[in-house]
Amino acid sequence: MARIGVFICHCGTNIAGTVDIAKVVEAAKRMPMVVFVDDNRYTCSEPGQASVREAIIENRLNRVVIGSCSPRMHENTFRRTIASVGLNPYLLEVANLREHCSWVHSGDRVAATAKAIELVRMAVAKVARDEALFPKQIGLTKRALVIGGGIAGIQAALDIADSGHEVILVEREPSIGGRMAQLDKTFPTLDCSACILTPKMVDVAQHPNITLLTYAEVEKLSGFVGNFNVEILQKVKR
Repeated sequence: MARIGVFICHCGTNIAGTVDIAKVVEAAKRMPMVVFVDDNRYTCSEPGQASVREAIIENRLNRVVIGSCSPRMHENTFRRTIASVGLNPYLLEVANLREHCSWVHSGDRVAATAKAIELVRMAVAKVARDEALFPKQIGLTKRALVIGGGIAGIQAALDIADSGHEVILVEREPSIGGRMAQLDKTFPTLDCSACILTPKMVDVAQHPNITLLTYAEVEKLSGFVGNFNVEILQKVKR
């Protein structure tokens, strides 16, 4: 059974100047599974965080909703707060009563208060269904695939390879170089394109950290960041 604590922050007058905090607190007390409700002038302050920690311990709370400013501002702060008393940091929901409510309803206290109550109600409903999450470490394959052997792909492959990582460079044409190899001059200096490109093509072919696959195409890509699986079709040259 969820035991939810709701903490409404005044944020000075940023929230309290537009939202009727007392009405939000009374409405929160009637919400399902809410066993404790409190308000604070500045919940992100040390006294405010201390009151949250004390309430979790004294009321055996296992879920927390904080009605305050944007989660981008203080969600990590509040996660650390509840984690310090043994509660999983992801059993927290932040209802944005400042940017999403008070600041956009500055001329209508009634509408702002009604909206604040609904934002808290939604956060309570969500946190009741939240599950504990735990950080996990996953192995990383320190190898890069560069698709396309034009000047951009060539330079990317060289930069990564020079950093000490293995690179596989895939080009669908029989030779690398791309459009730049077809040009005479380069803008704006009108330098010879081959003079710039040819040494880089040689470096790619000779670099110990680069595997060059020409006349090849990526057929399938699966996996996730850090652990991709790629199937490459290399055609037969005739």
